[in-house]
Amino acid sequence: ATVDEHLDMADKEMWWPSQQSVFNVPAAFSPVLAAQQAQWWYQQALQQQQQQSALPLPLTKKMPRVAKGDAKPRGRMTAYAYFVQICREEHKKKHPEENVVFAEFSKKCAERWKTMSDKEKSRFHEMADKDKKRYDNEMLTYTPSKGEKVRGKKRKQMKDPNAPKRSLSAFFMFCKDERPKVKAANPDYGVGDIAKELGKRWAEVDASTKAKFEAQAEKDKARYDKEMTEYK
Repeated sequence: ATVDEHLDMADKEMWWPSQQSVFNVPAAFSPVLAAQQAQWWYQQALQQQQQQSALPLPLTKKMPRVAKGDAKPRGRMTAYAYFVQICREEHKKKHPEENVVFAEFSKKCAERWKTMSDKEKSRFHEMADKDKKRYDNEMLTYTPSKGEKVRGKKRKQMKDPNAPKRSLSAFFMFCKDERPKVKAANPDYGVGDIAKELGKRWAEVDASTKAKFEAQAEKDKARYDKEMTEYK
């Protein structure tokens, strides 16, 4: 079924927005979509306020346009985000005067998405794949400004190659010694599986073995403290 048909079914079922049910967020829901929906809801509230107010709102100064080369690429959208966007646009065309309750609208979109077949969702996945390629290509030529976060993480400062190597804890000393054994016994294990197994083995290790690694850690800490004193 097309999005129009989904909307027709929705209108017949009167879920814009009267029907009540529990809101379940689908797996495809993303922080990017949440931000887009929040922005849309703010715009809806602002439009409603302007209509109700008898006085015109003061004009705001236009912000200076950022040069294209400095603009960060727009975040990529998921298949579900495209589905919600199109549903919102088509519903607005059919009901231009209706003030949509955002929570109900989002809830019903989530419910509709869960009932759609893979074939029905394929259109939106194709749109998401295309947008991902667009985003990846733009990120290749994008240079973040100084101090800007990349993908939610702060850019790392360049590490001094002459700085002393940090000391290891007793557990990491144990992992350094035990990791090759775990990998040899479980060649199909991924990083997470190996870490889980190492944690399990450390919890089960006897006191004398643990004391050996604790002694190694103390020795390594003394080495680090000495080197740091000389380095500073």
